[in-house]
Amino acid sequence: MNIADYKGVWVFAEQRDGELQKVSLELLGEGRKMADKLGVKLTALLLGDKVDELAKDLASHGADEVLVAENPLLSHFTTDGYTKVICDLVNERKPEILFIGATFIGRDLGPRVAARLSTGLTADCTSLDIDEEGKYLLATRPAFGGNLMATIACADHRPQMATVRPGVFEKMHKNEANNAIIEKVAVSLEESDIRTKIVEVIKQKKDIVDIGEANIIISGGRGVGDKDTFKLLQDLAEVMGGTVAASRAAVENGWLDRDYQVGQTGKTVRPTIYIACGISGAIQHLAGMQESDYIIAINKDETAPIMKVADLGIVGDLNKVIPEMIAQVKAMKEEA
Repeated sequence: MNIADYKGVWVFAEQRDGELQKVSLELLGEGRKMADKLGVKLTALLLGDKVDELAKDLASHGADEVLVAENPLLSHFTTDGYTKVICDLVNERKPEILFIGATFIGRDLGPRVAARLSTGLTADCTSLDIDEEGKYLLATRPAFGGNLMATIACADHRPQMATVRPGVFEKMHKNEANNAIIEKVAVSLEESDIRTKIVEVIKQKKDIVDIGEANIIISGGRGVGDKDTFKLLQDLAEVMGGTVAASRAAVENGWLDRDYQVGQTGKTVRPTIYIACGISGAIQHLAGMQESDYIIAINKDETAPIMKVADLGIVGDLNKVIPEMIAQVKAMKEEA
């Protein structure tokens, strides 16, 4: 392998049923920074069938070029099909960096692609950078249960690969004037290349709110006490126009569904307001919410770690504090 032959930053643009996943746009924003530091092109790689409109969206979010691989066999994700097409393109065009979102699909696809390309993969990253000499991608991820952050470089193989946790980075503002090149690439893919066959796709309907998109989050931890008390948080979320979330401890106690878990083993969020109720502030939880614009902590313990990252700390019993907050918010609405 001649590492010098590899140039450019690629982002795998994940789509499902013709809808771009938000992590793809977040990765384009961060990929733009990496590409600018290296002085190379930023490329979005889009796989699917009849996805022309999505290519235009990617072009307006910072990509210099969009490679579109269309084939009926790519209409639904399969590990074999997507891996073959991506690896064929990587071997042909030789990007130096490839980013994939750490979604359910990305966590399946990333390792398979890395293994087939005989390169390294840093999984579930929360930070990305380029070294001072401009040679290596520095990918940072939580390690040892979130008790330390490990920064990893892939020095001897290309492309350098990383899966990145959704919600960590902000997407770029849309710019319709961006003159990105959209190129349809040849796809060499047969049914025999795919060992699994999708017979039917059945979607389970769940009334789940995506906390990653919420502007106001009321989050509860072990200190809430029980499931009944959690209703107080829901009442506050309702009057504030927000949504509830939970720490790992609260989810494990069955007080809230796992879809609402914030933290290293849950989701990363960056709302305008994050109210942490009865949450101590372990590093695993902080990893998922510390980028929030404004953090309010309600806790009986004034020395709790959450107080150190909070913009406003309220020391007291949440059973008394939250009803008062609800009353104050309602009063403000009536005055308005």
